[in-house]
Amino acid sequence: MMKPKTADKQKSSQRKIAKSTVNGATVGFEAELFKAADKLRGNMEPSDYKHIALGLIFLKYISDSFEAKHAVLLAEDPDAAEDPDEYLAENIFWVPKEARWSYLRDNAKQPIIGKLIDDAMLTIETRNESLKGVLPKDYARPALNKVMLGELIDLISGIAMKQEHHRAKDILGRVYEYFLGQFAGSEGKRGGEFYTPRSVVQLLVEILEPYKGRVYDPCCGSGGMFVQSEKFVEQHGGRLGDIAIYGQESNYTTWRLAKMNLAVRGIDADIKWNNEGSFHKDELKDLKADFILANPPFNISDWGGERLREDARWKFGSPPSGNANFAWLQHIYHHLGPKGRAGIVLANGSMSANNSGEGEIRKRMVENDIVDCMVALPGQLFYSTQIPACLWFLARHKNQHKQWRDRRGEVLFIDARKLGQPVDRTRLELTDAEISLVVNTYQSWCGKPESKPYKDIPGFCRSASLKEIANYDHVLTVGRYVLSAELEGDDMPFEERLSQLQTELETQFAESRRLEEQIRCALGVLISE
Repeated sequence: MMKPKTADKQKSSQRKIAKSTVNGATVGFEAELFKAADKLRGNMEPSDYKHIALGLIFLKYISDSFEAKHAVLLAEDPDAAEDPDEYLAENIFWVPKEARWSYLRDNAKQPIIGKLIDDAMLTIETRNESLKGVLPKDYARPALNKVMLGELIDLISGIAMKQEHHRAKDILGRVYEYFLGQFAGSEGKRGGEFYTPRSVVQLLVEILEPYKGRVYDPCCGSGGMFVQSEKFVEQHGGRLGDIAIYGQESNYTTWRLAKMNLAVRGIDADIKWNNEGSFHKDELKDLKADFILANPPFNISDWGGERLREDARWKFGSPPSGNANFAWLQHIYHHLGPKGRAGIVLANGSMSANNSGEGEIRKRMVENDIVDCMVALPGQLFYSTQIPACLWFLARHKNQHKQWRDRRGEVLFIDARKLGQPVDRTRLELTDAEISLVVNTYQSWCGKPESKPYKDIPGFCRSASLKEIANYDHVLTVGRYVLSAELEGDDMPFEERLSQLQTELETQFAESRRLEEQIRCALGVLISE
């Protein structure tokens, strides 16, 4: 008696989603879809279910793309419809008949549906070299509920129903991106390793404006930086082919997610994987990028820096083996082209740490005038940590843009710590208006022609000279520049205050050891006399 009710409920949910997409993919339809899919998850762990759901969405996308092109070719030239090169020319994957979504949908209620999906994934990988080793192929395992699998196929079948191909592609891309974010939230700290929140990526992209050139991410996760870059170009009237995308990822599972994420968006990219990572096996060592966007893991202590002490990338000093923050900054700078610009997410400690030579590296970076802008972010933006983070914006030359003013000798500080709106009990997100506020402030400071004249706003933004930064011992903590001195101590985040106190304590210990040595020497002289 229960099965008909379940089926009726499933059909009702599918009609609701189909209606949402037919009416123009209204805001919130992705949330409705995710809630329906999450109910089917049952007791399965989100980290496991993620690959089940995302793999099927990907399969739906490439099958829809193939069948749309197949129908056009059949009408024009039936022989061409069976030629894989016709599809490859338009960046469409070849999908054999037994791997097409229509075939899987028709067999969704069969006990062998898991094996049919695995066979479909394997066949697609065999016929498309760029997907080799990328797709999940464990749908037939006994522990996976086949009734749930069939219902999930029915649910996904409703995505982008009756839409034109380009519209369906965008909807499926939105669904994939939304699901990535929701799974990252469900997984907490582990989820943060593969996903950077949309609002943070949007802020990086809108400040860097990657209209044209080479875009690189040395720790690309699931590829969100690239999706937003392509979206930015498209929204501003550019051509998607004007940017070339390069990336590297050390986690094989995450690399697979990135490959699927970019394929769902129809983005052609050169994404490398190796388990040694960008420091120890730089797959793109000759690349000089126009734009670099990155959210490296914070404060990595076991990155193997002791094996890279004399590496050519350390232009400003050898980074400490106990923390990779300044290794990331220098690796990224090394890969910037002559007019390149970069945006990097790092822990707040990078702005003030002086341990093991970090302060000296930061000093040299400032003195070489490559630090363009520092943005302090609010806490609770990230899935992996509640610690507040900051954005470093680097520039090879601050006078490289013909229409912008010469910014050499200056650094812009923006305090965005009071921004952000709650999306749940544990996490904030920057709104579009808040992102625009930060972006417009930066563009005004740069002298962008259509921007309003820049002016310092106490408590929010300030342009500081390199001389002033030197007076602060080249510490880049944003609160020191945008706030008055009497408010600085009260407003400084705990992590920064702790780092400062640790530095002061180490300095005092060093002075104590120096004085102790002087006393011992003096006593030695007295005894000898």
